[in-house]
Amino acid sequence: MRSRLRGRRWSLGGLPLLLFACEPVPETPAPPKTGTATTTVPAMSGPVFVDIAHDSGLVFEHFIGASGEFYLPEIMGPGVALFDYDDDGDLDVYVTQGIMLDAGLTAGASVFPLRQAPGHRLFRNDPDTTGALKFTDVTASMGVTQNAYGMGVATGDIDNDGDTDLYVTQYGTNQMFKNNGDGTFSDIGDAAGANDPRWSTSAAFFDYDRDGDLDLYVANYVDFSKKTHQRCLKATGEPDYCTPENYQPVSDKLFQNDGSGQFTDVSSSAGISSVAGPGLGVTASDFNGDGWLDLYIANDMAANYLWINEQDGTFTETGLLSGVAFNKDGRVEASMGVTAGDFDGDGDDDLFMTHLNKQTNTLYVNNGQGQFIDQTDRYGLGSSSLAATGFGTAWFDVDNDGDLDLFSANGGVIIERQQVGASAFPYAQRNQLFLREERFLDVTTRAGEAMALQEVSRAAAFGDIDNDGDIDIVVGNCNGPLRVLQNRIGQEQLALLVRLVNRSGAPGGIGARVAVEFADGSRLWRRVSTDGSYLSASSPAAHFGLGKQGTPKRIIVQWLGGEEEVFAVPGGSGTLTVQQGHGQQRNQ
Repeated sequence: MRSRLRGRRWSLGGLPLLLFACEPVPETPAPPKTGTATTTVPAMSGPVFVDIAHDSGLVFEHFIGASGEFYLPEIMGPGVALFDYDDDGDLDVYVTQGIMLDAGLTAGASVFPLRQAPGHRLFRNDPDTTGALKFTDVTASMGVTQNAYGMGVATGDIDNDGDTDLYVTQYGTNQMFKNNGDGTFSDIGDAAGANDPRWSTSAAFFDYDRDGDLDLYVANYVDFSKKTHQRCLKATGEPDYCTPENYQPVSDKLFQNDGSGQFTDVSSSAGISSVAGPGLGVTASDFNGDGWLDLYIANDMAANYLWINEQDGTFTETGLLSGVAFNKDGRVEASMGVTAGDFDGDGDDDLFMTHLNKQTNTLYVNNGQGQFIDQTDRYGLGSSSLAATGFGTAWFDVDNDGDLDLFSANGGVIIERQQVGASAFPYAQRNQLFLREERFLDVTTRAGEAMALQEVSRAAAFGDIDNDGDIDIVVGNCNGPLRVLQNRIGQEQLALLVRLVNRSGAPGGIGARVAVEFADGSRLWRRVSTDGSYLSASSPAAHFGLGKQGTPKRIIVQWLGGEEEVFAVPGGSGTLTVQQGHGQQRNQ
């Protein structure tokens, strides 16, 4: 018999610990590992995901404000964030909203969908007495308003006060919301010096100078406005959205944090503003293993950028030399979403990106020194993605077997001919789920009704929203409803989630690397971050499926400043919070 997990909270040495008790479930034979040439789909005991958005009260309908002009921003959002804004131990949800570009915020409010309030929305996670997920819309008490067409979200504690803050990117001036710690937020974008009036997309909080506070990278897209707007047609003569190649790209921004939540634009001195690209996806990781965070930028139909941190406040763009500017055929692709993770277990972060239909998604394998090889076809991720246009994505262990799997949120940007006449918004596609065997296998058709939906999906944020030990997904649909994909198979195997806090006890550790080590000396490595995917912010907890190897012997944390500590693993599984300075120091 296998076991199904139920979360329970405990306290260990003053730090919260969530353990999982077990109850039996009917046995299903485990599928064998497949060889590199097989396409056998593993057996599944039931649906992988169930959409619980409506039942949980997470009701949101994205509004694109379409006026018939086919303005490019209409097809790009919305963004989603999973973060614990009230520090009560569960993940809340923030989602961005659109407006009428022809009418503006005030006039546009009158044409929002029925029963749908205008503006970005904050939903508080309030599980009921039975433990069932329930969300409450607390936007009104949040104390902030939307001032432009919403795009993406980044999350991080900008002033080290223990509360997670928000940065919202927009077509129009971005907004930074400081978490006041009492359930309200203050818009401090102008005062903090981190606003950007251009069309921004994804953003990432990360500590590039290793001074203990979070800096901010903001990806910008193209120089679009009503004045520069162009009318584009399909080959059949139908009006449609233009591609980014119709507009001039703009440079990105890097903002340095002084430690108190005040930011300085260092884009020029750091070298970031020396190039311009239509940026859509951002992720920060130590790609070359020197202990400093680098940046990878997914540019839409242009060369992608790999910014290597030179450790002196500057970055060098090495995308072409590192093998990640173009695919293996030397071609640019419509890079949208990006995720970094150690899918092959060799201790360094590899890259995966989603692209336009008729292009393949791309897997770049890292050699540990920041040099990459396109191995998309070797791992079975080529032909399976040709029919899809992918956006939000992440490496994550969906079934808690210890291997990193992949999810792709898909939706068109070019009219789907077969949907014309049958749909008012003919861009819908089906999302995809890939399980890691020897190769990645597309198991979408076996993953349940929630994965059979055809919608125009964009953002995808990942985290354990119901505290049962597996990773769930919140998907933002363009011109459609928010989806909460509750994981129904991961809890059948044990898992460990590790939350890091800094020396003062505030949530931290962004940029750190965490490993669980087993009795045989093998390790699983995870990166602590909230960035990646597309227009999204995910939970920073490091998640380890333990199904293959069982109880880990210890946890190893490599903090960003170079310190390495070892922690015991009481109970073997659950959610464990570890504090910097409270582990056993270890020489690297």
